[in-house]
Amino acid sequence: MEMSYYQLGDKALKVSMQLFALNRKKLLQSLRSQPDVPKSSVVVLEGGKSTTRYCSDHEDIFRQESYFHWCFGVTEPDFYGAIEVDTGNSILFAPLLPAEYAIWMGKIQPASYFKQKYEVDEVFFTNQISDILKQKNPQLLLTLHGLNTDSGNFSKEANFEGIESFNVNNKILHPLITECRVYKTDLELEVLRYTNKISSEAHKEVMKNIKPGLFEFQMESIFQDYCYRFGGMRHMSYTCICATGHNGSVLHYGHAGAPNDKQINENDLCLFDMGGEYYCYASDITCTYPSNGKFSPKQKIIYEATLRANRAVLNAVKPGVTWYDMHLLADKVILEDLKAAGLLTGEIDEMLELRISALFFPHGLGHMLGIDTHDVGGYPDGTQRPKQSGLKSLRTIRKLEQGMVLTIEPGVYFIDYLLDEAFKDPLKSKHLVKQEIDIYRGVGGVRIEDNIFVTENGAELLTDVPRTVEEIEDFMQKNNIFLKQ
Repeated sequence: MEMSYYQLGDKALKVSMQLFALNRKKLLQSLRSQPDVPKSSVVVLEGGKSTTRYCSDHEDIFRQESYFHWCFGVTEPDFYGAIEVDTGNSILFAPLLPAEYAIWMGKIQPASYFKQKYEVDEVFFTNQISDILKQKNPQLLLTLHGLNTDSGNFSKEANFEGIESFNVNNKILHPLITECRVYKTDLELEVLRYTNKISSEAHKEVMKNIKPGLFEFQMESIFQDYCYRFGGMRHMSYTCICATGHNGSVLHYGHAGAPNDKQINENDLCLFDMGGEYYCYASDITCTYPSNGKFSPKQKIIYEATLRANRAVLNAVKPGVTWYDMHLLADKVILEDLKAAGLLTGEIDEMLELRISALFFPHGLGHMLGIDTHDVGGYPDGTQRPKQSGLKSLRTIRKLEQGMVLTIEPGVYFIDYLLDEAFKDPLKSKHLVKQEIDIYRGVGGVRIEDNIFVTENGAELLTDVPRTVEEIEDFMQKNNIFLKQ
């Protein structure tokens, strides 16, 4: 029988359904090792639901719930799934659609269609869940309920008519499946390499077409067009951040209140944080460069401080180091370079103790990456988020292990609020050279974000874009359609 795969467009990556079979196998190995999981237990997951915009009938483009996708790869809404822990038997429950569906939405597929498409063992319909599970006679249903440590939201626990007649545990599954998602399989890594490849090329496409006088949203549209047209990426991994000039100091610019609407000025520093998503797998890349392709001396200072921090971490990453220590390494490099440039004064160790680095680098160094941009598993049970400035924004402090995928994204920003408050603090202000720092206000900021895979003895860099000042200026001089004229 021909193997099933996902592919959007004949040039895009083929993703085998074996990816999800391996994920389920990994989860079952974890569950079977738990003494509190009895024989004949069954995992039950509820997939994402189709939604409409507020009270209207406008249907949002559906994107699958991430845990359900990790287990089954189902692209359609309103499914349920089950996995028998003892046997590994995989079951999908498709929504029972009304006959009129065929008029508006297309052919109503039989159960056999989904069985072949997703390579599961059995397929039934959602009105049969209770009856089918009773036939399995499970001692325990394992449902998903737990905290996402990035959002503060809880995962949606499966609920269906008749569930009250089963013995249900909603505590065991969440930490185990979350930990499984932290370590990527070879097949998952192949998809993440692909999302990085396409998104890297899309960033280069923006570099080729940027010009002072255009608008930030036009750069966003170029990126989205490339990802979708050449990469089969219908979704972005997150809202695109196309921040130019002073907007570069707004960490999550691009939202509805600041919708990438500024006109790009001559020699604006452009901070473009954008990543395409393929089959629910993310990328998250930030490039920073001047709109006219030539760094000013001050832009070069803060860019090279950020790049040196990025590369120091990249070179230090290996199994056994903690992400907390990697953040401190980036802090130290940034402080050293800002001091050398005359913006700071005093001992580096004292500035680290006072968290002076967090005035310029207030967010965390990076995060887990996978089916979600801020992927799960950053703070397993028993770990505590730091409380100090900058460090409290870390999305993980874990010891790195082979198989993890993360972002490295140090930054240097000139944020008026943080600087104004620091100048009022006698302990901090003695390290700040105000007349020099004030010159940089309005520059915005620099962020350099790469995606990495932790290998046996280091890191594989997944992102491929021009990074050094020389590489960026050379690329734009040779490839930007306006600079070539």
